Amino acid sequence: MTFTLLATPLRRAFTATLTMALGLAGCGGLPGSTGAVPGQLSDATAQGSGAAPRPSNAATPREYKQDAARHIYARNGNRIYAGKLPPLLYAIGTLSVSLDANGRVTSMNWMRAPKHAPEVIAEIERTVLSAAPYPAASRIGKLTWTDTWLWDKSGHFQLDTLSEGQASQF
Repeated sequence: MTFTLLATPLRRAFTATLTMALGLAGCGGLPGSTGAVPGQLSDATAQGSGAAPRPSNAATPREYKQDAARHIYARNGNRIYAGKLPPLLYAIGTLSVSLDANGRVTSMNWMRAPKHAPEVIAEIERTVLSAAPYPAASRIGKLTWTDTWLWDKSGHFQLDTLSEGQASQF
């Protein structure tokens, strides 16, 4: 018995849609969409959010980066590595975080994920989500800020924006 499929545009579209749906069902979703926001690599969720902080007066995303880093530090004071970091770090990750005009996290994009340490990826994502809302960028509106997370084996960290530097030898 031979079946002949007519290659109409409608059938091609249907076949492509069905193939995509089955592929996504088998993978558990789109790549990088396991968490609370698009681009998130872990299933970390926020542990609760505080009151909205004062709005930022930053006029550029570069200026806002300082406000966002200070906000993370204020919410995680006991987790910040005090002083110069050791010469060898456990993990380094660079993460871009997109915020809406009210300081809510809308997506994350790892520029450099520390894939050798998935627990650090999850902890950074949890920290970012738990710190929301961020200071509203009243002069900019929605924006994306990128920072590098410098992670010590003790679980303490610094953000490159506010880093105290790194020791050159043990």
